Amino acid sequence: MKIFRFCVFIISKYLPVWIVFLSIIAYFFPQTFVSIRSLTGPALGIIFLLMGMSLSTSSLVSVIKKPAYMFAGVLLKWTIMVGVTLLTAYFFFKDEREIAIGIILAGVVPSGTSANLYTFMAGGEVALSVSMATADTFISPVLTPVLAQWFAGQFIPIAFWPLFLSIIYIVFIPLLLGLLLQWKWTEKVKVIQPYTSALSMLALFIVVLSVVSSAQSSLAKNLDLLPLIFLAVFIQVSVPMLTGYLIARLFKIPEQNCRAILFHTGICNTALAATLAMEHISSAAAVPSVANMVVNLTLGAIVANVFSTKMDHLHQTKNENPL
Repeated sequence: MKIFRFCVFIISKYLPVWIVFLSIIAYFFPQTFVSIRSLTGPALGIIFLLMGMSLSTSSLVSVIKKPAYMFAGVLLKWTIMVGVTLLTAYFFFKDEREIAIGIILAGVVPSGTSANLYTFMAGGEVALSVSMATADTFISPVLTPVLAQWFAGQFIPIAFWPLFLSIIYIVFIPLLLGLLLQWKWTEKVKVIQPYTSALSMLALFIVVLSVVSSAQSSLAKNLDLLPLIFLAVFIQVSVPMLTGYLIARLFKIPEQNCRAILFHTGICNTALAATLAMEHISSAAAVPSVANMVVNLTLGAIVANVFSTKMDHLHQTKNENPL
């Protein structure tokens, strides 16, 4: 069990490195992963199922009793992230329609599950992070297709109902099923809970390999645009992170909650965005989501480690000066 936990820790700590490594492998050897390309949706569904099975009901209840911070975080995410996303898409890729749609889609999906992990690493309020992610997940089946159709539909027509149903099948139903399993078979689910993190990362790796290998030809065609795409998604991730954190601090929200809001505001579920792009638009539209996935995981890990180092320094200072 100790070896297993150590392996999970190493994978979690260096998750961006693994994502980049697997992306490179999938890009140069796309035919190797043809057999798993149909597993993108199911793999994402498994992540949300495991999320539902691992949610702490007591922590969620405590947050729900005082929901002000949860509402603040969700509001900041759906205003700041969407606003920055639209400006970025229209400014950088007005003439590249599929890329612009991919940028927009990457900013109108619910928050990424890695936001919870990075909140924990940064010493943030994990219960708040999970509650915001849950609220995001429940409202996204309506908000995501509405915003995508409204803004991205100006480039290429996007049908509302197919997008809506995809999110219901991939996100909503698995999450509810996970909560139901935890409620009805609590003891049996407890046996699985220690492994949910590892299983979620394995499912994420399947998504990365599937999406990148499927989009390889589009990535190759847009190699000249990749530096600009990475610059655009860096702005798309970093500006909402910084803005969400500063606004939360401005309104005197406790520091732990500010850190949770920071990751929630800046990290979107780009694996879901890439899957939706592949299914409903084109492989080219999935390129920005793949780039965003690499950037938000990398930047999130850096910010979490900065906060973690700061916490360790404060603890060390307190121990040296107990008075």
